[in-house]
Amino acid sequence: MTGFLTLFYKEVLRFWKVSTQTILAPVVTSLLYLTIFAHAIGQHVQVYGKIPYASFLVPGLVMMAMLQNAFANTSSSLIQSKITGNLVFILLPPLAHHEFFAAYVLAAVVRGLAVGAGVFVATIWFFPFALPHPLWALLFALMGCLMLGTLGLIAGIWADKFDQLAGFQNFIIMPLTFLAGVFYSTHSLPGAWMTLSRLNPFFYLIDGFRFGFIGASDIAPTTSFTIILASTALLTVLALQLLKSGYKLRR
Repeated sequence: MTGFLTLFYKEVLRFWKVSTQTILAPVVTSLLYLTIFAHAIGQHVQVYGKIPYASFLVPGLVMMAMLQNAFANTSSSLIQSKITGNLVFILLPPLAHHEFFAAYVLAAVVRGLAVGAGVFVATIWFFPFALPHPLWALLFALMGCLMLGTLGLIAGIWADKFDQLAGFQNFIIMPLTFLAGVFYSTHSLPGAWMTLSRLNPFFYLIDGFRFGFIGASDIAPTTSFTIILASTALLTVLALQLLKSGYKLRR
């Protein structure tokens, strides 16, 4: 337990010491998105009847920031340790693979929630705040950070260079995030594109989180939660197997 707590503390301290880059920068980026989209096209977009576009947009921006930063925390930490050669100091202590997994992923959850809270506080002034289902919002926030922290761990284990990790982030994480309904409702899409969107697990995270904020969503939150729970479980099993086998870590 001491080893797990030490590694968890080290991972939290790693991003907290550069909080201007890891916490403040995503908040500023989200504010820019809100300013551009809400003010430029907000008056021309109708979403869920009378709900203001800013109220629709803010939960998507909060979740997008949490997902990207939870992924970045585990993936960047592992790839940096590999390249600088200090990974051996993490592997030498008698840590079980599940303790390794828990320390990295929980630190990613902490960073994701910290960024999400920062974006929420910074944007709360731009829409009529209600939060009708806070428990659903908190549940999807936790699941989103947990899922992307685990996915970042898998990417960090697989990648040998920064280029490979950047490719994973630019060609998988970014497209899935932007095409998950952050800026629009999937009901506004043509049939084929709507079907394609429903194959994207990130869509269910954003849609369920938005339900907690505005009480409306494209899919029932229980359905979204079931899909996310199954996806996270599969990723967790894969990550634990990779850590247990030592794939690209101990070889």
